[in-house]
Amino acid sequence: MLQTRHDAYQLLAALGASDRLLLHVHLVGEAAAMLMKAYTQLGMRYDARLIELGVAIHDAGKIQYPAELDAPGSRHEPAGQTLLLAHGVDPEVARCCVSHAAWQAAGVSFEEKSVALADKLWKGKREEALELSIIDEIASRLHVDRWDVYTQLDAVFEDIAAGGADRLSRSRIA
Repeated sequence: MLQTRHDAYQLLAALGASDRLLLHVHLVGEAAAMLMKAYTQLGMRYDARLIELGVAIHDAGKIQYPAELDAPGSRHEPAGQTLLLAHGVDPEVARCCVSHAAWQAAGVSFEEKSVALADKLWKGKREEALELSIIDEIASRLHVDRWDVYTQLDAVFEDIAAGGADRLSRSRIA
């Protein structure tokens, strides 16, 4: 069972993940770390382990569909979930392979949406509906007005996205 993101990276490598895929999940992890720091500063309670593991494995299906590292495609999503389940990964973690793309579906957790958001922001892409979903859930859990959270998190989202060009540049090195 995966306990840390390093366990997840080792599993991906053992399953044949390319260096490029491993670099990608590390870079998305940088964005996720910034999100989690902001959540903590707001006093938000969340499952950091699920976010870290979800980010680390969210594109596991690209082991089987490596062309989707460079081109659009969704075959890697269910393939990743199936692959991870076959290797004993917790279903809640393995589900991030699908939910990072289907974050609007019913029943997607805050942590899964955070994986999806990190996967957008790492490359500098802002996704307003996803960001507002995160903001609204935090405001609800903290029992504060949306705008009390919005101003703080929008600045964080912008800061993460602003580093997107650098992370994209680093992703092309491998």
